Amino acid sequence: MKYAFTIILGLFFVSANAQEINKKLEDQIKHKQIMLNECSREGLVEFPEFKASYDANYENYKVDSASVPQLEKLIKGKKIKVVLGTWCGDSKYQVPNFLKVVDAAKVKETDVTFIAVDGAKKAENGLIDGLDIQRVPTFIVFDKKGKELGRIIENPKKSLELDLIDILTVKKSK
Repeated sequence: MKYAFTIILGLFFVSANAQEINKKLEDQIKHKQIMLNECSREGLVEFPEFKASYDANYENYKVDSASVPQLEKLIKGKKIKVVLGTWCGDSKYQVPNFLKVVDAAKVKETDVTFIAVDGAKKAENGLIDGLDIQRVPTFIVFDKKGKELGRIIENPKKSLELDLIDILTVKKSK
């Protein structure tokens, strides 16, 4: 009986902490359906409002092929958290471009996490607590220990490729 109780308790713990992926709801600020919290790439690009601009923006973005070999080498082992709004024009434009860049740089799908926020730029369950999200999209690059290396906020300064290379090559003073 002791073991059965442990198993049941273990299952409860897992389900209590499991988060719904690709959650959709009516946003009280934007007054439209949005995605909220963690999203898969597939869920995001198939979300009707996001898909409407995703396909064209992904197709039309021209990756800076001269930067790809350097980026591919530098980005290995790094994690990227993308905080976006499925309702946000900049997210609808920049996220497809970013995905085309990471595809070209052969970034593993498991190294990129997507978190969708509501119109107040909030997510549930503490997903973006401590990230200081002011504008979306925000692309945050972390090293393998989870330390933030840098971020691209809303729009790149140079290009997604060059801004990522800059983030990944910045020498930290000791």
